[in-house]
Amino acid sequence: MRAAHRASARRVRQALAGRGPARRDVFVEALRQVPTEVRDAWVDEVFGLDGIAEDQSLPRGCVGYLPCATSTVLRVVAELGVTEGDVFVDIGSGAGRVTALVHLVTGAGCVGLEIQPHLARAAERLSARLRLTRAPTVVGDAVETLPSMEIGTVFFLYCPFGGDRIAETFAALRDIARARPIRICAVNLPVPPQPWLTPIDSSGVDVELYASVE
Repeated sequence: MRAAHRASARRVRQALAGRGPARRDVFVEALRQVPTEVRDAWVDEVFGLDGIAEDQSLPRGCVGYLPCATSTVLRVVAELGVTEGDVFVDIGSGAGRVTALVHLVTGAGCVGLEIQPHLARAAERLSARLRLTRAPTVVGDAVETLPSMEIGTVFFLYCPFGGDRIAETFAALRDIARARPIRICAVNLPVPPQPWLTPIDSSGVDVELYASVE
């Protein structure tokens, strides 16, 4: 990352550490000026993230933590029309990078679901560092915690697991969709046929978007 981009990231980090309604505007405007190829490194610099945290004792079927590309997250929130009136739920949220990014870009309430306690603690530290008031992380298995996420309107899955867990997760999401319309994004995760979902056009081959029709 060039020195100018690193300096920009430091300025934005200082702005986010302050108070006032302009914090998000500063972040979004600066992010727009960063070239796509360095956005991941720039966001990590702003957020104070250094490398990828190691996994610990994952249950069978779960996939190790790997942050989703910033460009993919930005494309998803634009194509799903995420706004500050939404509640964005990241299933397998890791160290909180996506929830923090989505909250700052859209103003939406964001909830992370993470099965590894040390990653959830890292996400809570990130939220505190950036003074985010609507981006908590819940520790637990997604299949068990999703039933308490009826408030969610957008659900994000970046290849968090495979096998039976996919079917169980989508069964839990269907129960939520019976109470309210929801949208779902799956990144690098082939979604089994779901008659209660209708596809939404996406510009990325790695992304599947859906809206519930319950």
